[in-house]
This record gives sequence, structure tokens and C-alpha cells, in this order.
Amino acid sequence: MPAGRRAALTLAALFGIAGITAVPAARAGTAHHPASAVRMNQIQVIATHNSYHRELTDAEKLVQAKTDANYWNLEYSHASLPQQFTAQRVRSIELDVFPDPEGGLYTKPLVRRDAGLGPLTDPEMSRPGFKVMHWADHDYGTSCASLDLCLRQVRSWSDAHPGHVPTPILLELKSTDPAMEKLGGAKSPKWDATLLGQLDAAIRSVIGRERLVTPDDVRRPGLTMEQSVLKYGWPTLESARGKFFFLMDNRADDIQEPYLAGHPNLENRVLFTDATPGRPDAAFVEQNVPTGDNTAQIQDLVRRGYFVRTRADEPFTEAKSGDTTRLRAALASGAQVVSTDFPVVGMAARYGSDYVAQLPGGATVRCDPVNAPRGCARVRLER
Repeated sequence: MPAGRRAALTLAALFGIAGITAVPAARAGTAHHPASAVRMNQIQVIATHNSYHRELTDAEKLVQAKTDANYWNLEYSHASLPQQFTAQRVRSIELDVFPDPEGGLYTKPLVRRDAGLGPLTDPEMSRPGFKVMHWADHDYGTSCASLDLCLRQVRSWSDAHPGHVPTPILLELKSTDPAMEKLGGAKSPKWDATLLGQLDAAIRSVIGRERLVTPDDVRRPGLTMEQSVLKYGWPTLESARGKFFFLMDNRADDIQEPYLAGHPNLENRVLFTDATPGRPDAAFVEQNVPTGDNTAQIQDLVRRGYFVRTRADEPFTEAKSGDTTRLRAALASGAQVVSTDFPVVGMAARYGSDYVAQLPGGATVRCDPVNAPRGCARVRLER
């Protein structure tokens, strides 16, 4: 029996928290119920990296070039989030989030000032909450300025496409650059337990609890998060269809410690933390380089039951060369999320190639090549 099938058959689960259900392993491999056999971690999708990102004006680019030797790696733009889901077959996105509890903190970027431009007038930038951008004061271009707006766009798309697969949203929690602060730029408040709690609440308020898969839906009573996913697995695809789950990109202690304080197994939390296997909260693992020995390491993580994100390309290396070695390794690794800056043909043309990162055949979703159960190929994964 193939190793991937053995791993799938060792998972056993039967639970129903907040509408999430799973099936026993003995039934998961039967040909009679292929749809109920597939779990949400047994499919593979394409994600976009910095999914909100938009390039700045030519005048601002001239400023960037004077102050940032690597300004060239900021020259890429993504379609709006709904267009990525609808037209580009993307099924996972990444958002960089800055805290702005009072509102208006990031309305006067230094790069605009130095380009002779005025403050930002988008009303989303003045509202209290959380802002979405790459680099405050230097690379603020975004298709949705606030987390609230980004998530409203995501929820609206989901309402119109209720049969979509459970969709991961990766959040990188960011702070302002000290070098920019010294030049008079914005200074963000520290991510603490209060702000992190507000972040969870903001996600719940827009997406809705009924449309979320949270750690509480996955963890079994009396077990750690890690024990739960390794022994009993993730919810079924059917029970998680039309829902979203949120992943924390940060591994730094100054972010994770306040998030886990009082919540060691992510009790009552929204985000799944990027955790090293062996930790109580480990369910999601990032391994962004899929090549070399890492291919087998990711495959092992996936077989054991972890949810893994990797990257098909690193800024513009593959876009310039057209080389698909890393992409092929990422797909073969079985990482459930394969992230790219180039999800459709034509985006890499400005760098001299036709590089594109897609699933085989341009599919929106496919059975995971490492851990999908028997019968998965017969399942209509997205409806």
C-alpha cells in the first residue's frame, strides 16, 4: 500500500464542533463514500503571495529607487481579491496586517511626501482597526486598504460561490520600520494580547463564526492541538465547504507568546499558529523552500497530518528565468498551499519569461498527491 494511503487510513475521527464533522478512518478509505472520505488537508491549492499588493506611482517609484537598493522587488501588482478567486483560480491569499486602533495612523506615507504628493484620502485609511499593506511609509499600495474591507470582499465572493473549498487566509502581523520611524514616519503600537484579541474579533465579525474553521473545531477534548490533528485528523471537506480558516505567518516570540498566553492549544482563538512539530499548538507548519531535502520533509509533515504552506517562486528568480524546478518540487511536496506571485500567464512577461505557477491542467483544486485517500479522484472537490 502506498505510504500516502497508509497515512490517510491511520487517521480516525468522529466529531461535530460548530458544524464541523469528520468520518472514521475505517470508512474514509471505502469506495462507497468517496466524498465523505476527503478531508480539508487532503487537497492542494494555489495561493498568492502578498495578495493585496499594488505598485506605487512612477513618482513614488523614483523615491523608492533612491532609498531602497532592492526597490525592484516591489514591482508587481495583483488583481483584486475577488478577481483572483474568480478569474485566476486562486484558493488561498496572504494579507499583511498593521494595527491602527485609533485610525489614520498611516495616511501620510513618507514616500508620498518625498514624491511631492499629499496624504492618502481613502476613507478606509482613517477608520480605526487594522490596515493591509506591505511596508508602511515606503510600499503602501494595496487593493483593499483595511482588513475589514479585504474580508468583506472575501465574504461577498464566498456568498456568491458557496461551494468553494475551505480557503486558507495567511496573515502576517507587521509593525512599522524603525528606520522609517526615525525619519518621521508612523510608529505602530506593539502587538499585545489586547490587539490580538481585537484581531480575532474583527475576523469573526466580518466572516462570521459559522463560516470559520477555528482551532476549537479541530481540537479534541483532553488533547493538544497537535495530538488532535495527528491522531484524529482535520474536518472533512464537505463539512468545511464554503468556509475560511486563518493561519499566522509570524513565528517571532513577541507575536506568538501573547497570542498563546492563556490559550496554549489555541482555545477560543481564530488563527492557527505557525508552530514547530512537537509543540502543543502545532497543526500548521510553514516550509517555504520546497527543494532539496525539504521536499521529503514536507511530504513527511503532510503524511503525518500537518497543514503546510510552501512557495513556488521567490520574488523574481523564476519569473526572470522561467525555471519551474521549484514549482515542480512544491507541487510534488504535497504542501496543501503552494504560494506564488504569478498565478496566471502574462504576469511574468515584464521580467522576460512566460513563467506561471498553476496546478496541473490549470485546475482550481486537486487531490493532494501525498495524502489524498482512495476515491478522491472521483470527488467533485469544488461545487
